[in-house]
Amino acid sequence: MMIDNEVDQLSSRRKSLRKGVYILPNLITSASLFGGFYSIIAALDGQFEYAAWAILVSAVLDGLDGRVARLTGTTSRFGVEYDSLADLVAFGLAPGILIFTWALRPFGRYGWLAAFLYVVCGALRLARFNVQIGTIESKRFNGLPIPAAAALVSTTVLMFFYIGRGQEMAKHITVLVLVYLLAFFMVSNVKFYSFKELNFSQRKPFRLLVGLILLGIVVAAEPKVMLFVLAFGYVVSGPITTLIDRRKRRLTMRVVDEDEDGD
Repeated sequence: MMIDNEVDQLSSRRKSLRKGVYILPNLITSASLFGGFYSIIAALDGQFEYAAWAILVSAVLDGLDGRVARLTGTTSRFGVEYDSLADLVAFGLAPGILIFTWALRPFGRYGWLAAFLYVVCGALRLARFNVQIGTIESKRFNGLPIPAAAALVSTTVLMFFYIGRGQEMAKHITVLVLVYLLAFFMVSNVKFYSFKELNFSQRKPFRLLVGLILLGIVVAAEPKVMLFVLAFGYVVSGPITTLIDRRKRRLTMRVVDEDEDGD
């Protein structure tokens, strides 16, 4: 019975591929994949700032391909799988190589093992997301999204160069601790806001437009600093909101218990 089901699934996939694939969203995904590949080449050449910017560009493109597919009605199973593979390269392998070549090489074997831990936790995060995509709450991600982890890695590199400490020993310890924290958050059950409910094609409050314009101006004025602040703030928001939610649930349960005892 299981063999018959697998044969049916393979035949349906082959039929869908014969019909073709959607060009626009997959082109954007390919561009995101290219950003990750270029980041690897730049990191191996010692051009760490270029490598960090390439990952950030890939993150922007990764956010666009899904929205373009939904807006144009061109979502497909092929696109989902392709996007996941591109994410592993752009936000898993590329940041792993960047942090090793830039900061973790002095630790030797422990350095590349830490970088590998980041990569494998990113792969596990993507695999878990693909399995749970139809069963988890759409408002929250279960675990830190791998693009957000890659964004914090990239902006950390840019921030160190901005403050003029691109080659100091402090970065080695900082990045080592950061890698372990990001790896833990990616495979944890900490909840992170998904922003999936933000539909900019619908009417929104006027103050939201003003806020976005002001945010764009601030980012344009100090891009390295503000991008780091935004990435760091998002990563920190997960544990904070999770602790707040747990505290609310405990208070609610305590109130319910007190009401039952009073009855």
